[in-house]
Amino acid sequence: MFEDRLEVHRVELTGYCYRMLGCAAEAEDAVQETLLRAWKSADRFDERRAGLRTWLHRIATNVCLDMTRSVQRRALAMDLGPSSPVGGGLGAPLSAAAFVRPVPDRRVLPVDGDPAELAVQRDTIRLAFVAALQQLAPRQRAVLILREVLCWSAEEVATLLDMSPAAVNSALQRARASISPRDQPGGTSEVPEDLLGRYVQAFTAYDVDGLVALLHEDATMSMPPFAWWLAGREAIRAALLGAAGVCADDRLVRTAANGSPAFGQYRGGQAIGLVVLDVRDGLIAATTSYLEPSLFALFGLPMSLDPPPRM
Repeated sequence: MFEDRLEVHRVELTGYCYRMLGCAAEAEDAVQETLLRAWKSADRFDERRAGLRTWLHRIATNVCLDMTRSVQRRALAMDLGPSSPVGGGLGAPLSAAAFVRPVPDRRVLPVDGDPAELAVQRDTIRLAFVAALQQLAPRQRAVLILREVLCWSAEEVATLLDMSPAAVNSALQRARASISPRDQPGGTSEVPEDLLGRYVQAFTAYDVDGLVALLHEDATMSMPPFAWWLAGREAIRAALLGAAGVCADDRLVRTAANGSPAFGQYRGGQAIGLVVLDVRDGLIAATTSYLEPSLFALFGLPMSLDPPPRM
């Protein structure tokens, strides 16, 4: 059935729309609209002119470009202003629409395939890269994703976007130049399991020295929906020491978000936030804690945990 043929492309389309929009919920809405338009236009689909995958990406691109006209660009806290002073308050929360939102790996990554291609797919849904994409003009964004992530030729992208191949290559060069080397994808998806084990052990014991030892010197910490963020290992150390009484008994449950290790964080057995780690060169480069328990359902995490057994 035609519906079954459409469904085969859902995960790749969701990944494409997520990179375009920076929000899992908006990406899924865009994919639903794409598949609905495709189903309604099934009698006009001519496989001799374009394959189904190309046709669906054309529809998805138009849907995403329409959506970018009516929503604000999403960002990370680091894109919204300078780092916060240690000891300062979090300030007033911003709208969730201000921030790049996390996405479960299972919604946007294939379950199998070539390991090298999967590594690229993981790297290109990292929070930092998705946030960098949001700073590009929407059509530049589409060109970069189609060329660099999905590996389409300039001619294929030109046909899809009604551009010349020369214009596609020019847009790609401008897009590349706009993304800082730090945010570029580049083999960061290999995460040592022992690093995560040490992180969980230090976190749950509130071992500040142990946590800080796992951070890059220029690591960042942020907590959407607040614009508050910290820059540097020493600033993070000071903040952790100042919050020792607040989260000393918190617990973590492992999940995966944006091609990165992530954890549901619980306080008193109740969900309080989703922590996403960005790991670079064997150390933690960023921790982004989304203080929104509503995200737990998206990640299949429980809203509460049973009390730990008494020793």
